[in-house]
Amino acid sequence: MWQDGPWEHRFVPANGARFHVVLAGPEAGELVVLLHGFPQFWWAWRHQLTALADAGYRVAAMDVRGFGGSDKPPGGHATPVLTADVGGVIRSLGRERAVVAGHSFGGLLAWSMPVLEPRVTRAVAVLSAPHPVPLLRPRNHLGPRARAFLARVQVPWFPEHALRRGDLVSRVLTDLSAPGRVLPPEELRAYQAAVRLPSVAHTSLEHLRWLVRSTPRPDGRRYLAAMAHPVTVPVLSVRGGADRFSPAAAYAADPAHVRGQLRTAVVPGAGHLLPEEAPEAVTALLLDFLAALPD
Repeated sequence: MWQDGPWEHRFVPANGARFHVVLAGPEAGELVVLLHGFPQFWWAWRHQLTALADAGYRVAAMDVRGFGGSDKPPGGHATPVLTADVGGVIRSLGRERAVVAGHSFGGLLAWSMPVLEPRVTRAVAVLSAPHPVPLLRPRNHLGPRARAFLARVQVPWFPEHALRRGDLVSRVLTDLSAPGRVLPPEELRAYQAAVRLPSVAHTSLEHLRWLVRSTPRPDGRRYLAAMAHPVTVPVLSVRGGADRFSPAAAYAADPAHVRGQLRTAVVPGAGHLLPEEAPEAVTALLLDFLAALPD
């Protein structure tokens, strides 16, 4: 989890826990927080981390609660808790506001930030992540691979065993990639090692289990009711043209949940793992979005 590079590893206290955050760029630059998806960790953003820093931004790629070097408590993995974690990290870094960019599951957290943590959220960029309200409805437009995966991880023990001892990491990353993409060996080894850290196999899955199991419960209904409020900050939404997990139809309702500026983009030929499958395109879209934000 401590890959060397032109960045700094730091542990940051926030929301009653400790988070591993990788920082790059000038201290005076505008803060951009990067949130990864499953089954990844901060390293998924390595290309954008350096590119945004070189452009003058202060960049913080954090391990979400339950992943990588961040704390892994046995409970407390609801999406509102993780959103509060991000808000706490922004404050602990000494900032009043930040732009939050999230990929896949991290994109759901980014969508949640303007509603649940509005005081610290200047704008959001979401990659491979439809808005959570239509996404979590029974009649959503997720692809069959996504439906099968979410159903598979709801059972106890077996998914954890497949992550630690089996080939589930490889199968998930292959399914998330565009058809025909061969996973680079260093990419696969990094994510296999990360998910085999103590407790990660369980705590990382608990996030996904909460998303599904909470929908009929009061906590899940409260979250969806809050998320029904429109997003008023600028939003950039990017999807891969060959994404088999969240196809184009899954994004159809996004404009109804955004009252502010909404910019959308499609990266042709890319799958779900946009920061790694199309690093140059993603970096260019982020830089253009950041440059166009109002003062």
